[in-house]
Amino acid sequence: MKICFLGLENLPVLAPEFNHHGIGGEEVQHTLLAKSLARRGHDVSMVVYDYGQQDRARWDRVTTYKAYRANAGIPVLRFAHPRWTGIWQALRRADADLYYVSCAGMHLGLVALFCQVYRRKWVFRVAHDTDCEPDKLLVEFWRDKKLYEYGLRRSPAILVQTQRQQQAILANYGLASRQVGMLVDFPQQRYAFEQRDIDVLWVNNLRQFKRPDLFLALARRSPHLQFHMVGGPQPGFETMFEAICREAESIANLTFHGRVAYHAMDRKYGRARVFVNTSDSEGFPNAFLQAWVRGTPVVSFFDPDHLIERESLGKVVNSLDTMVQAVETLHRNELQWTQASTRCAAYMDRVFGEDRILAPYLSVFGEAA
Repeated sequence: MKICFLGLENLPVLAPEFNHHGIGGEEVQHTLLAKSLARRGHDVSMVVYDYGQQDRARWDRVTTYKAYRANAGIPVLRFAHPRWTGIWQALRRADADLYYVSCAGMHLGLVALFCQVYRRKWVFRVAHDTDCEPDKLLVEFWRDKKLYEYGLRRSPAILVQTQRQQQAILANYGLASRQVGMLVDFPQQRYAFEQRDIDVLWVNNLRQFKRPDLFLALARRSPHLQFHMVGGPQPGFETMFEAICREAESIANLTFHGRVAYHAMDRKYGRARVFVNTSDSEGFPNAFLQAWVRGTPVVSFFDPDHLIERESLGKVVNSLDTMVQAVETLHRNELQWTQASTRCAAYMDRVFGEDRILAPYLSVFGEAA
């Protein structure tokens, strides 16, 4: 089967030489899924931004097609050209049987229209809880929201990450969906408590709803622990990024790394004793998987489908005070940390094997195509 992923920011994950550009968790998921399918003999391609690479360049058996440069075109007019035209032209060059899209945005509508015109099929996967809630969509323009809803309502298949998303998309849009898992790179080694030198790790894009300010407050509350923060600037949030940088410099026990390439994050997750998430909302954070697979417990306000609580993969908290307590407890009690770490690694080994995660995707792709 010929499968094409529309993921404009996927290239920095697929191609290490471009990894100085920013990404999010969904770009990681696109790339892991694409590479897994390619290893199993499928003809896999991606439509990505023009970063200066050659069109049809290949990495790990995945062919890439350039759509347009991220900032190309005249504001307002660039929606039509080069964005709409660039995406459609790249989709045509890919000439796939099935197109895969995720995340709420106008691109879902563009893919839906393309597939209707050229008689192809597409699959959409929810990437964030707000993708299922029309009043909370992380989409700026009315036009883009309408294109998203157009594509969503006509998608031959909709995939979700959690039961919560499945219930929300049914309640808010009247649409059925299928829950699928997520892929993760397994590490070569897992480290014991005494081998880890990052007490608390935070990794996220620096946007307001990710609440990086709470991590800074957490670091101030526990001056005897070493905190490491990873996150790059996002379009529209440059002022916030600069403010976080300035405040981080004033906290002696906090190391602020800024943006770090995906390929360089393996060691940081492995060195961390605790991973912290402070977001107001999420989908299913890719970072949770990257932490758990390395035996790193997670302390978070957000718990997808009550997984952390159900499997004892860390601690779910409801305030900064309880977050401080949870982090402190895991550091004071090595036995408790070791038990939690062992549960995290065992859960990932048991549930997140590549063949097991891939099976429902292949089933849905076969049915849709």
